[in-house]
Amino acid sequence: MFYEIQAKTHIRVPPALLKLQTKEAVLQQLIDTFEGYITQEIGFVVSITQVDKIGEGTIIAGDGAAYFDTEFKMLTFIPEMQELVVGKISDITNFGAFLSLGVTDGMIHVSQTMDDFISFSKAKTLAGKDSKKVLKVGDKCRARIIAISYKDISSPKIGLTMRQPQLGALRWVEEDQKKEKPKKEKKEKA
Repeated sequence: MFYEIQAKTHIRVPPALLKLQTKEAVLQQLIDTFEGYITQEIGFVVSITQVDKIGEGTIIAGDGAAYFDTEFKMLTFIPEMQELVVGKISDITNFGAFLSLGVTDGMIHVSQTMDDFISFSKAKTLAGKDSKKVLKVGDKCRARIIAISYKDISSPKIGLTMRQPQLGALRWVEEDQKKEKPKKEKKEKA
């Protein structure tokens, strides 16, 4: 889920940025410091959206940089268990597929791609034996988050499934809905 978070920090603005207006210099340093930052508490920092307040600057002898107490807002992505996500398949391997969520990739183990016997082709596709469904790079998909690990904070792992109703490649979902529509109409007539 994406959130806009209000934050407060004591930011060091190096001498090279002091030629800019204070707000510009602080914003640039906040961007350099926090964009791409990842923690379990605030997730993936996507961008700094605005600087709300900048306190009086302090200079420490021998440093040359200015320090400012700063309040700002940032856009973050915090993956949540059972959350539905939509993305594009960025890669397919013999053990599963990777779904680009924009900020990061989630992994769909081959056993979680569909309810079928799956085969992998060297053309980077996964195909269902009975369903004849094919998953390929570039497919837009809907998945559910089923695992989140921050064991390696520089590269958190997100596990996904597409083995539930209304999940999978969006074209599969549309095909399933078309098949269900006549069944519903038939039941309503009866």
